[in-house]
Amino acid sequence: MKFGAFLAPHHPVKEHPTLLLRRDLAFVAHLDQLGFDEFWCGEHHSSGWEMIGSPEVFLAAAGERTQRIRLGTGVTSLPYHHPFNVAQRIVLLDHLTGGRVIFGTGPGALPADARTFGVDQMLLRARQDEALGVIIRLLAGERISYRGDWFSLNDSQLQLLPLQERLPMAAASSISPSGMQLAGKYGMGVLSIASTSTEGLAALPLQWSFAEDAAREHGKTVDRRDWRVLVSFHLAESQQQAEQEAVDGLWWWHNEYNVRVLGRPGATRVEDKWELLAQVNGGGSGVGSAVIGTPDALVDMIRNLQQVTGGFGVVVGFAHDWANREATLRSWELFARYVVPELNGYTRNLQESAEYMAAHRQELMAGRVESIKATVQGNEKAQAALAVTLQQLAKAPQGGGFRPGALPADAATGRRD
Repeated sequence: MKFGAFLAPHHPVKEHPTLLLRRDLAFVAHLDQLGFDEFWCGEHHSSGWEMIGSPEVFLAAAGERTQRIRLGTGVTSLPYHHPFNVAQRIVLLDHLTGGRVIFGTGPGALPADARTFGVDQMLLRARQDEALGVIIRLLAGERISYRGDWFSLNDSQLQLLPLQERLPMAAASSISPSGMQLAGKYGMGVLSIASTSTEGLAALPLQWSFAEDAAREHGKTVDRRDWRVLVSFHLAESQQQAEQEAVDGLWWWHNEYNVRVLGRPGATRVEDKWELLAQVNGGGSGVGSAVIGTPDALVDMIRNLQQVTGGFGVVVGFAHDWANREATLRSWELFARYVVPELNGYTRNLQESAEYMAAHRQELMAGRVESIKATVQGNEKAQAALAVTLQQLAKAPQGGGFRPGALPADAATGRRD
């Protein structure tokens, strides 16, 4: 599996916006150092909370601060842009980042954005489809003349093509089948962004079939390895610590953004912050839309999702401000240290090696002692010194008096110098 992060972003509106953007860029660099595979950021023009108006500009800045992590537009809202301009910006970004771009598209998530641009919401998905079909041809190097209801191209061809021979693409998918169907139509990947809600998680098991059906209809293929599923979490060393760190921020995000500002369907205000946390936190049970707890609980949730969906290739964590900055960065570090290696089996043989040693320790250590005795055979002075050493070891505290961070105690006084 691969692992990434999705930054909408969802930042409370009372913080200094310049500092927030700098913090977000530092966050991408943090993920790059931890070895994450992908980073996604969105495009929004209203709501106050989601203030990145151009993912391409933000990702260009992120590209200068990172080395290996792939950078995805999550997403570029195609109905708000001329397709030729979108194609040019993506090509430029691919060159500036050394071929690390993933081109993610969507119809536009916020109703206020559509109102801002004067676009009827009923037209958004059709316009995304129309624009995407043209952009794919442009990125392939074709020269195009096209006339539609809202844009035209006159003998148009990109003068610069992407650095990547095959630029990876993904369509945003929510609860409806339209995103999956679009992915199947063009044979591209999927970014399932609605799985931060209970309803979105419930829809996942059926979703992939829409992509497969559409791919067959249009003579394309889709690959589950290109299916990205969003998961929400906050991790700490214990369940109690994680809950204490996230409970206030979760309560504010839900009531202030989801309910009051966004008005997300089905979202209702919850006054008791602990009651809300209990509703959201599914742990490894599969009930709830997030894991607020330990890395082990998140491993269980992801394995459960893999089972009920039939499998996907990329886990994308939802970036949020439920906890303070320090706890948030530590949460992502715990993900990299414990969740990634457990799911990908990086430590499997290390654990097997430790268990083998534990199961055979008596015979192995006995053989070691005998080998040491053999080295002093015939040397009376060395034999006497070894005998004294073995006697001292037998009388010493557990572990020979050593533990990490401490010096051995003096045999006579028990003092540690």
